[in-house]
Amino acid sequence: MEIFHIAAECYPVAKVGGLGDVVGSLPKYQNKAGHLVRVVIPQYETKFIIENQFDTVFSGVVQLGNFNFPFTIKKESTAILEFELYVVQIPELFDRKDVYGYEDDIERFVAFQMATLDWISSRNNVPDIIHCHDHHTGLIPFMMQYAAKYEKLRTVSTVITIHNAIYQGQFGFDKLYYLPEFDLSKVTVLEWDNRINSLATAIKCASVVTTVSPNFLNEINNFGYGLESLFNMVRHKSKGILNGIDTQVWNPEKDKMVVANYTMRTVDKGKQANKEQLCSQFNLDPTKPLFSFIGRLLEEKGADLLSHAAALALSENYKEINILILGSGNTEIENQLSHLLASFQGNYNVFIGYDEELAHLIYAGSDFLLMPSRVEPCGLNQMYAFRYGTIPIVRRTGGLKDTVIDIGDNGNGICHDQASIVDVCYSIRRAVDLYKDKKSFKNVRKIGMNMDHSWERVCQEYIDLYNLTTN
Repeated sequence: MEIFHIAAECYPVAKVGGLGDVVGSLPKYQNKAGHLVRVVIPQYETKFIIENQFDTVFSGVVQLGNFNFPFTIKKESTAILEFELYVVQIPELFDRKDVYGYEDDIERFVAFQMATLDWISSRNNVPDIIHCHDHHTGLIPFMMQYAAKYEKLRTVSTVITIHNAIYQGQFGFDKLYYLPEFDLSKVTVLEWDNRINSLATAIKCASVVTTVSPNFLNEINNFGYGLESLFNMVRHKSKGILNGIDTQVWNPEKDKMVVANYTMRTVDKGKQANKEQLCSQFNLDPTKPLFSFIGRLLEEKGADLLSHAAALALSENYKEINILILGSGNTEIENQLSHLLASFQGNYNVFIGYDEELAHLIYAGSDFLLMPSRVEPCGLNQMYAFRYGTIPIVRRTGGLKDTVIDIGDNGNGICHDQASIVDVCYSIRRAVDLYKDKKSFKNVRKIGMNMDHSWERVCQEYIDLYNLTTN
């Protein structure tokens, strides 16, 4: 089976969040399963792009109304990622370091989608599956069905995977002329709430809609950021498939980004060595339980709760715990977290920014991982934490509810129901009690490390789904 994954991110080429991790992992395991898998993303100015060799395989010009954008399709020449990687070079739109956050993001990603389809439709053969990820690729199923220039692809099955339903790629009908010529009787397919909505369009047009966890699929049918009725309409072609993690990248036994490798048998010694390195680096006490947060500092992640919850938890526990934050995002949240440094030196620290190597070390050296998310379609951090013997503390939402079972039910983590300071602090107190009960603490950690969240398990679910759409 020939499969194209089309996305805005792909680790380690360009990553902002979990989307990048998934697109950098699932194709590798599908390729290992015997399928021909190709990943297409924009060409950004990232370290990976600069340091690796690419060969040109196609070139053309994308027309957005009166604007013409020359583009080039390039293939990574060494297959270092264990699948075929293609990047779409559009110099005027993507010669930048950041993936998102520009005023012309609509133009950037519409052009990217059209350039990708221009190339795919120029080939002699058509693929079996075109798998789109999030709204950045949401117009592809529509254009394949209704744009005259892509008629060759009309019979190709499409999948849209929703990693985050908050962002929907909306723009006004004044930019309708960006799209290639299509059957104007179908213009209403593009519309949701009086605007062109890329995600809603994909949901309507794709052969199959998937979400990144079963519980998230249930949630968005009731609270879908304005798309609830649409999600209910397409429930018959929807499926929730829990993400996996790349167990080659996230492997405490072989991870080169940590200071001490370890297995289930040597976890106590290994984690302590990594914890001591972390504590030395961030002026913390390695004899105390270490609570960490890794992620974007946004309200959807519950990051706005962290400064108040950390201050209260540190005060209530007489500074007998350590808290370490790694992330960036909302400037106000960043400032609140940085402001705490003066009050809790020796028990609290924060790193504003993102560092992949540091993230690995934090997973390896922490005792508990805080995830007070308001929104978490799947969540990968809790799976990384399990892998490294770190116990997650989560709010029951999305994929966190699918993967973390409370210790009160003989589970693998600590759960709370509300995204509130009170709930976070209460969960931290429970974690401190667990940490003091060494036998129970080690048992919970062992349960997590024994869990299988590998892509090998998940990969076949997608292949079975593809087969249903192509039969």
